[in-house]
Amino acid sequence: MASSHVEVPGEATETGTAVVETATGIIQSFAPINQIHQHLCAFHFYADDMTRQVEAHHYCAHLNEEVRQCLIFDSSKADAKLIGVEYIISPMLFLALPEEEKPLWHSHEYEVKSGVLFMPDLPLSVQRMDLEKVVKTYGKTFHFWQVDRGDALPLGLPSIMMALTRDGQLYDHLAKDVENRFDISFEKERENRAYMSGPEHGIHPLANGAGKGLKLELRDIDLPQSNSFPRIFV
Repeated sequence: MASSHVEVPGEATETGTAVVETATGIIQSFAPINQIHQHLCAFHFYADDMTRQVEAHHYCAHLNEEVRQCLIFDSSKADAKLIGVEYIISPMLFLALPEEEKPLWHSHEYEVKSGVLFMPDLPLSVQRMDLEKVVKTYGKTFHFWQVDRGDALPLGLPSIMMALTRDGQLYDHLAKDVENRFDISFEKERENRAYMSGPEHGIHPLANGAGKGLKLELRDIDLPQSNSFPRIFV
């Protein structure tokens, strides 16, 4: 699916709005956005339902050599919907996480070595230079917009997402669609990336949900009483 064919409610952008956007685009600084230097395409599935799989276009920036942060869109088109975020960290930083935190992170070894994670429009030889690093990393991903079920707006709670870890998980029709649109062969890339290796000590057993499904839930709690809040807020 190239992009969700969901019609977002609302009136078309007015001329006045477009003029303001042009002005702000010239005058204001977009320093954080301008740090984005990389486009990765991959697939995510809902941590509580592997049957729900989505194409995910990551636009990433390095905070440093061990941390990347990515905005995730449902396509690479100009009208793509911002559906989530992903943080990518080195294996050293992952190992330092608390044990209860580790299941929220997924490994990238299979994604990279199988060929299904790639950088659109970039020469494959250049891609591999960076993917040799990505293959060792871990990611933490939340999606806010469930475009796969046709939501016209980002409804409900965020969903924690996971990545592919073995053959037979990714739907063939999703794979073929992406391969055709971006003129890439996952099988050929699997062969070309066979030399790559994942985390030095192997994939941590608590990663990838520790092998279990994960789902965020909302519950009511009692707020502590405080006299420091203005009465308008209580």
